Amino acid sequence: MGYNVAIDGPAGAGKSTIAKLVAKEKGYIYVDTGAMYRGLAVHFLKKGLSGDDKKAVIDACDDAKVTIGYENGIQQIYLNGENITEQLRTEKVGNMASKTSVIPEVRAKLLELQHSLAREKDVIMDGRDIGTNILPDADVKIYLTASVETRAKRRYEELSAKGEHITLEKIMTDIKERDHRDMTREVAPLKQAEDAILVDSSNMTIDEVVRTICDHCR
Repeated sequence: MGYNVAIDGPAGAGKSTIAKLVAKEKGYIYVDTGAMYRGLAVHFLKKGLSGDDKKAVIDACDDAKVTIGYENGIQQIYLNGENITEQLRTEKVGNMASKTSVIPEVRAKLLELQHSLAREKDVIMDGRDIGTNILPDADVKIYLTASVETRAKRRYEELSAKGEHITLEKIMTDIKERDHRDMTREVAPLKQAEDAILVDSSNMTIDEVVRTICDHCR
């Protein structure tokens, strides 16, 4: 069995940024489960599907193969053999992933890949339900959060740096909607595991968050 660290939390809390840095510090493999769902979301968008058309989404899973690889220690997402990592971080893909990741058949598509990685490797895995659902027996569980305002501001700065034009107000609205959707969904809703350590990064630097989490890991 590998040594497993689970990081859960709402959209925009900085989970992937922090998880990558902890992985580097500790020598773990970083597994971004959200990127896997975004990989499927790219597939659904390429087919012109609506995230609300559950049957079409389930059918589309049949001809989608999501795999992961690593280049210089950085996770790459492949869809049917094509590296689509650069396509994953748009709001459109994120919203499609948020809508379709609640569908049990979509989750089942990726679950075995996630489990096999955790069995074989020392991993740090981040997502919405890692500690509660994917890796309930993880050695360390972290619930990483921040205020809506803080998360929206970070996301705004990230998108602005990429040249995407979107208002801070729109991002705040999207984050609130995504929080509600993630927390109220029937399948594996976002919630803090009973044995998870709460880390609120609203007033912390990245280094402080990384140090806090590393102190809990072997």
